[in-house]
Amino acid sequence: MEEKISVLISEEEVENRIKEMAEQLSKMYKGGTVHLIGILKGSVMFLARLAMHMTVPVTMDFISISSYGNGTSSSGTINMKKELDQDIEGKEVVIVEDILDSGRTLNYVMAYLKSKNPESLKVITLLDKPERRVFEVDLAMTGFQIPDRFVVGYGLDYAEKYRNLPYIGVLD
Repeated sequence: MEEKISVLISEEEVENRIKEMAEQLSKMYKGGTVHLIGILKGSVMFLARLAMHMTVPVTMDFISISSYGNGTSSSGTINMKKELDQDIEGKEVVIVEDILDSGRTLNYVMAYLKSKNPESLKVITLLDKPERRVFEVDLAMTGFQIPDRFVVGYGLDYAEKYRNLPYIGVLD
């Protein structure tokens, strides 16, 4: 059965906001290098577009965490599937997240990364769903605040589908 998807945030809106976020980060890290850490798989599209628009040197790495499986809500169990490839000690680190909802996964990731002794650790997210927050997360930057709906596109999936949509859609 094909799912019905309606556009929540257009491709143009997403692209424009990512450019703005890249400009802000470039100002924050002017004169230095920023190390972006994406949380696989959802953050890949966002991180790639963000990095392409940044004007400061960027390095990047990825970790893989899962708490969803094939459902539409978090299982509550966090599973680390891929750890960092690079040492982040002393680096200016920005976690690049696709969506923040309960905060459970990001809380886990932040504790893991803090234990690696970065110079600084900030979090940015393309989408923020505050109604679902269980763990508070200090965000340095948010692309869009969205209602409590299950969204797909721009890296976000439903059962591994729809990541390639160039917009943010609501799965009806």
